[in-house]
Parts: sequence; structure tokens; C-alpha cells
Amino acid sequence: MAQSHLFDTYQRMPVNFVRGDGVWLEDDQGRRYLDALSGIAVCSLGHSHPQLAEALTDQATTLWHTANIAHLPLQEALADALCQRSGLDRVFLANSGLEAVECAIKLARRHAHCQHIEKPAILVATDSFHGRSLASISASGSTAIQEGFGPLVGDFIRVPFGDLTAAQAAFDQHPNLVAALIEPIQGEGGIRVAPPGYLTGLRDLCTKHHALLMLDEIQCGIARTGRFFAFQHESGLVPDVVTVAKALGNGMPIGACLATETTAQLLPPGSHGTTFGGNPLACRVGLEVLKIIEKNHLADHAEAMGERLIRGLQARLEHCPSVVDIRGRGMMVGIEFDRPVGELKSLAMEAGLIINVTRGNVVRLLPPLIMNEAQIDQVVDVLSSVVNQYVQLDASA
Repeated sequence: MAQSHLFDTYQRMPVNFVRGDGVWLEDDQGRRYLDALSGIAVCSLGHSHPQLAEALTDQATTLWHTANIAHLPLQEALADALCQRSGLDRVFLANSGLEAVECAIKLARRHAHCQHIEKPAILVATDSFHGRSLASISASGSTAIQEGFGPLVGDFIRVPFGDLTAAQAAFDQHPNLVAALIEPIQGEGGIRVAPPGYLTGLRDLCTKHHALLMLDEIQCGIARTGRFFAFQHESGLVPDVVTVAKALGNGMPIGACLATETTAQLLPPGSHGTTFGGNPLACRVGLEVLKIIEKNHLADHAEAMGERLIRGLQARLEHCPSVVDIRGRGMMVGIEFDRPVGELKSLAMEAGLIINVTRGNVVRLLPPLIMNEAQIDQVVDVLSSVVNQYVQLDASA
């Protein structure tokens, strides 16, 4: 690859993608790749979706941006749509998941201020990931992304993910805990699904201790798991705050922090803001994304295709001794190995399949929600073949 003036902050693959069409990507040599990553859970409707392209083009000739000093009908329409689907009451529109998480953390701090708690803390989980600002890396459970950026923002009290007893003990030991910030499914943490009842148990703990339950659905939200929001797998659960981004714009930068009415009142006029967040261009695309998902029943489709993907991988890899677990929910699937498997990314790409490896030993699959049965089966065929070849070569080395 040619020398670049970009910061060298990414370990890039040796490929130049120049166009996309549905579930396919194409490089500058004309080779096509089946995309089982969706730009890391972003392009859930695939690439170059014609309806989104039409909406974007139409809005680009109408109004791109104006300051948040006036009412913006598209902004209010998108907020209405998100509240209808979540059961929450208010939305702060931002540019990214990171900004949505920052809004959530500020809500927790304001909540503490109203309770006259001078040194508030937030409960977070091991192996979590909430972004790359100073506050969000402090909340995250990865020492790798924290290294060299200290002193970190305090206080975050970390407990094992999915362990309700540990969460209870933390609340008992730390009366200054004012919120819990948890992913219903950990993406960067290795596709780990919260056990049944865990989120509801956290809801009860937060209510008991006058704390906010804040759920980070930036990777698992917007129909990826078979429900519009992942927390909706637990009946009757209503969090205080939910953050979303990624798939909401299908590649258009947008994020949102949803909250109950009482929680949203913690941020009155002048207490928080953004220049570009909620601009008409992004909101028009976000609205169109939600319409397409609903019209095509893509949450139900994601659930069915996710089950097919997991069953297929289990059948093809059941005799692979290096595979520890195959898990997930909907179109969010992980294959855990007993060793580092970073090389699988390159091997899969050589075979025409885009995947990712997280935590060093977990293949992460986040296919577009529009994948059909034949394409899911192709992912299974290519990936299982690559895995078996890799394990055999590794064993003989």
C-alpha cells in the first residue's frame, strides 16, 4: 500500500474497498467479498441501499444543517420513532455512539449532583467497551485501550459481566454508586450475551438504590438481535437510559441517547449540546433506516438467520478441537477458540469473506440483516472451511 498521511491508528488489511452492493464489497481490483461484518454492525441494510441513497440525495438538495436554535421536524420525527420503539420518552441526538455514551455518563453525574453525592461512581462490567474518549475508555474493561492515557476518569466500579451477586455486593459496598452502564450483549468483549434475568435484576438493584440503569446498545441495538432493542428480550424491562448508534444511520454518522422523562430532565437547556448532532441529513437517513427495518420485518429475519448461522457453524465445527464455544443472539455471533486466531481475518479475506477477530480468540460475525439463507449458508461454508484448514495447519506447525 502507498504511504499515507493518515494517523497510523488502525491495523488495516491489505485491501482497498471502492464500492459496495447489498451484502457484497468490491476492491480496486474488481474482486468481490461477502461482508459478514457490516462495517462492525453498521451497515445492517447492506451497502448502497437504493432507498437510503434516494433519501440522502433528496435531503441533500433540501437542507443539510442548521443550528439547534430552532425546531427541526426531522429531528423530532426521529425522536418520536425511537421512543415509540423503545418505550422511553426523550432522545438526545448526537453524531456517534461515543457521544451517546458521554451523554449517558453526564446524566449519571447530574443524577448524583441532585442527590448531593460529591464523588459518584458508575457500575460497569469486565470486558466491556463503551468508546474511546477519556471517560468511555475509563468505563471500558480493556487495559489495552487505556494504556498511556492516564490518569483515567473515575470512578467506575467494575464487576464480572452477568454476575448479579457481584453487582449486589458492589451496591452494598459503594453507597456512591449512582448508575450501572452495561451492554446487553458484549461485542468487543467476545459476543457475550447477558444471562436471562440479569438485566431485570440490575433494574431492581438500581431502583432499590436510586441509581440509573443505562444500557449500551450501540452494537447490539436496532434489530440486530431479533428485537428492536436487545433489552426487549426481557419482558417488561424499562431502563432509564439507552444508547444507540452504528446501524441507526447505516453508515451515516449518527448516535442517540434515549431516556425516561424524569432522567432527561436532568439536562435542561444549556447543560448539554452538539453542533452537528441531529442535523436534517442524518435524521432523514435514520428515519428511512427505521422504516425499512419495520417494513421488511428485519428483526424477525435477523432472529431466524442468526439461528441458521449458529446451527450451521455448530454442525460444521462440532469436531474441531480448537473451538470452545459458538454463541450469540440474532445476527451477532461469536466463535471462541482455545488460542489466538487473528490470522483467520486474512485467511477469510483471501477466501472472499469479511470477518473480524476480537479479544484475540473470538471470531466476531455481524452480517447485514438483509442476508438471505443462501448467503448465510455461504458464510458457514467458507468460514468453516477456513477454520478447519487453519487448525490443521496450526497443529502441524
